[in-house]
Amino acid sequence: MADRLDQPRVRGRSLLPRVQFEADASGRLSESIARFLGTPRFIFWLTAFCVVWLVWNTWGPADLRFDRADVGFTALTLMLSLQASYAAPLILLAQNRQADRDRVSAEQDRQRAERNLADTEFLAREMASLRIAMSEVATRDFVRSELRNLLEELQTGSDDEEDGERVRRGADRQP
Repeated sequence: MADRLDQPRVRGRSLLPRVQFEADASGRLSESIARFLGTPRFIFWLTAFCVVWLVWNTWGPADLRFDRADVGFTALTLMLSLQASYAAPLILLAQNRQADRDRVSAEQDRQRAERNLADTEFLAREMASLRIAMSEVATRDFVRSELRNLLEELQTGSDDEEDGERVRRGADRQP
């Protein structure tokens, strides 16, 4: 069963211990370097380094110069191109990681917006159903107007009864 292709191969022990790196360690390191490369502090230190290099190799003691000016500062050119060749992929890696974070953030924002829209639609439906239900329920003003109407009817009804009583009494007097 050790020859199964769907299982990882078990490696034997080696003399040196195997160093385990966190899966995201290189990405974090490249981001920190790329962040530093994009700062004014880096530009300042790189400029100071180049100025010191040029001054030393132009006006320094002749026997201590290590990069000749008449050849075009070959070592400085090589160092700067090496720095640029390492900086470019690190910056691209940092940009890719930032793009991944932006994509995740945009997806979370979209999901949050969908939930907010669903909540808003639910509340709008609830408000509409409450308005419909409230039109069927007697409001305070409606009850007051109905009580006033009943009171007026009772008052006018009692006046009519008094008039009817007077008429009846008058009919009783007439034989």
